[in-house]
Amino acid sequence: QYVMLGVTGPNEYENNINNNWYTSTIATWCLKYTIEAIHIVKESNADKLAEIISKTKFSLVEEQKHWQDIIYKMYYPRDEKLGIFLQQDGYLDKEQVLVKDLPAGDRPLNQKWSWDRILRSCFIKQADVLQGIYFFEENYDLETIQRNYDFYEPRTVHESSLSPCVHAIIAAKLGDLDRAYEFYLRTSRLDLDDYNNDTEDGLHITSMAGTWLSVVEGFGGMRVKNNQLYLHPVLPKKWKSYSFKIGFRKAVITVHVDENKVSLTNTSEHELKLNIFGREKQIEANGMLEVNA
Repeated sequence: QYVMLGVTGPNEYENNINNNWYTSTIATWCLKYTIEAIHIVKESNADKLAEIISKTKFSLVEEQKHWQDIIYKMYYPRDEKLGIFLQQDGYLDKEQVLVKDLPAGDRPLNQKWSWDRILRSCFIKQADVLQGIYFFEENYDLETIQRNYDFYEPRTVHESSLSPCVHAIIAAKLGDLDRAYEFYLRTSRLDLDDYNNDTEDGLHITSMAGTWLSVVEGFGGMRVKNNQLYLHPVLPKKWKSYSFKIGFRKAVITVHVDENKVSLTNTSEHELKLNIFGREKQIEANGMLEVNA
């Protein structure tokens, strides 16, 4: 097996740990993608690839064989009893305390606790395992996603502007719209309400992007799979409607969602095939399509 020691994953409240699940997952994905990219370049510009290989004295066959071995033998920590991916090898060795049991006066941790105390705690600053699940959700069934979400979210303090939007998207996918809406509010109002007591240092552009992601990927259910646009919109209880635009494959689509229907308006000169609510549809150039919600 291959292991990755002394690494730091997305969670900034841990560092120099062994076998962070996210890091190992991303590392093998990078190798897979590199192999795919080499094949694409080989077909589209074989002469240029050969020139680069010659200049760098790169052993393509040997390297790809080594990469495949790493991909096949990478170690991913998990706990079979809980049915979850372990954030890192020693995560369950820490005292397991939930965020709801933290005194309000202790928050945010990075302003109230010593760094040593933070590192020894189980608390997660931002999505770590769930960040990996967000990126590669198509690889996991809903039960696996639910188990990991149920375990890690209660231990996450969301003291990073990167965190609430990922949780909003996953919560929406799992059908927990009330919780998804709470996370949406946290990312959209992070600086307005100064959740992390640090707005005086500057605005968080990440939470601004996170607001868009929470609406479009969270409530709108937008995904791109196999070069096709997918939508599965839902409407939060406290909203009457919402709209957003998407530019995809030369087409520009305005998506409007209300209590009764989803309206798709193509404001471009290009038709677009897409999947909405699991059904294949086509919107003609400058056309409109309505689908019952």
